[in-house]
Amino acid sequence: QVQLVESGGGLVEAGGSLRLSCATSGRTFSSYAMGWFRQAPGKEREFVTAINWNGGKTYYADSVKGRFTISRDNAQNTVALQMNSLKPEDTAVYYCAARWLVVTTTPSEYEYWGQGTQVTVSS
Repeated sequence: QVQLVESGGGLVEAGGSLRLSCATSGRTFSSYAMGWFRQAPGKEREFVTAINWNGGKTYYADSVKGRFTISRDNAQNTVALQMNSLKPEDTAVYYCAARWLVVTTTPSEYEYWGQGTQVTVSS
């Protein structure tokens, strides 16, 4: 069982930055691929970024490539999302998710989810 808790969301002006963090429980964190997803009001949950078990491979949605960076610290059981040059269309609830071993960009294939943290970007 893996428990995920996101933090770091908030209100920021367009062009600003935020750093989200996801703290996890469990003794096998390094065996999980980790992903960040987001869901805006009235829209489906969408892939943002993902990272493999050792941080050696990362994947990004085209909409955030070059602005967002995912990283993980297996010693601390955490994964972070650095978001720069934020745009109003980045406004959403951001979720951290874990999947055993294999990275995927499909939300339904992730086994564990956090409660989400709200990110609001004003224009």
